[in-house]
Amino acid sequence: MPEPVETTDPDGVDFGWVMQTTFVLTILVGAPAVALLSIPFELPSWGARAEFAIRVGAVVWLVLAISVFSYAKRNQD
Repeated sequence: MPEPVETTDPDGVDFGWVMQTTFVLTILVGAPAVALLSIPFELPSWGARAEFAIRVGAVVWLVLAISVFSYAKRNQD
């Protein structure tokens, strides 16, 4: 039986898991959050919409990344 191509033995927090989980949660939480938060704003052009999505998405990503890292740090073996 051949050995797996990639293996991991993290010391402490598994940063691969943190990055993958943050990515998935940012899509699942960020898209609806941007859509809901954009309702009260007048966004007349695609540039304004993109700028709004980037600004709100960055905050969502930062909050989720810190939360996921804190969860992983708290629950490490």
